[in-house]
Amino acid sequence: MSWFISPRQLRDLGIVGMNERNVGMIARLNARRHYPLVDDKLLTKNLALEAGIAVPELYGVIETNHDARNLRELISGRDDFVIKPAHGSGGNGILVITGRMGERFRTASGLLEDVKDLEHHVSNILSGMYSLGGQPDKAMIEYRVRFDPLFAGVSFQGVPDIRTVVYRGYPVMAMVRLPTRGSDGKANLHQGAVGAGIDIATGVTGHGVWHNEIVDRHPDTGALIGGIAIPDWDRLLALAAGCHELTGLGYLGVDVVLDRDLGPLILELNARPGLAVQVANGAGLRDCIDRVEAAEPKDPMSPAERAALVQALMGPEPDRSANKTAGSA
Repeated sequence: MSWFISPRQLRDLGIVGMNERNVGMIARLNARRHYPLVDDKLLTKNLALEAGIAVPELYGVIETNHDARNLRELISGRDDFVIKPAHGSGGNGILVITGRMGERFRTASGLLEDVKDLEHHVSNILSGMYSLGGQPDKAMIEYRVRFDPLFAGVSFQGVPDIRTVVYRGYPVMAMVRLPTRGSDGKANLHQGAVGAGIDIATGVTGHGVWHNEIVDRHPDTGALIGGIAIPDWDRLLALAAGCHELTGLGYLGVDVVLDRDLGPLILELNARPGLAVQVANGAGLRDCIDRVEAAEPKDPMSPAERAALVQALMGPEPDRSANKTAGSA
């Protein structure tokens, strides 16, 4: 069997490629002056808090190696937390602590590390090891999300997140990213997580993609990936849509986690969201975008109204057979 498909066939399927994404979406819709709002996770968090949007609690920030000695005080009495770079990308540099054994801390992968190990990790973050362009960075210590039990069967150790692609304020496509053993508990597709498409109209998951392969079950747990109904889906879409006003970006990815106690929390925003969401959904972004642009009203809409419009556009066609039968009778 040949897996080759021509560029023309991809266009006919509505698949958005890298060139179209980079030139027609990122360059055209995302002004450079807005990039710091999402590239700096600390700035994003403060921006969200000012707008009344829930985010994981920040315990503290370490900005210099001299301040790294404050880490011990910041994590004193805490059994679990997350250390992450403010300018990190692709999930790199994120260290998740899930518990402790005496003076040692257990990571998401089960390793035990002491405070010196954690200080060394912070030092690597500050040096720019995980940041965009290798620039000096800051280390954030924040609340560890306890994922909603809804995902217990389709996640290995880590916390799943929901990535929604927002085009000019309209949430056009979404997927849930499910951690695996190979991804070390991180919800990042490039590191081996599973991406499962979500029906934008209903909030129900479909099949998944794992290492570029279509899968129906989680590779570690064996549980079915499809058929999971995301709670409060309308609210989640409106939350993602509102990040357009929050950042001024016309093309962005919004990552939301569902905490078992706190509900939906904005984890981070991305000014350069990838295109794997199309593979996860088995559909192209172009069709979704064309439908939105064709139906977009002239008058401004609220985030909730934009989300509702997309759901109506992407929902099933109304069944008119009953009306036709009644009319002919």
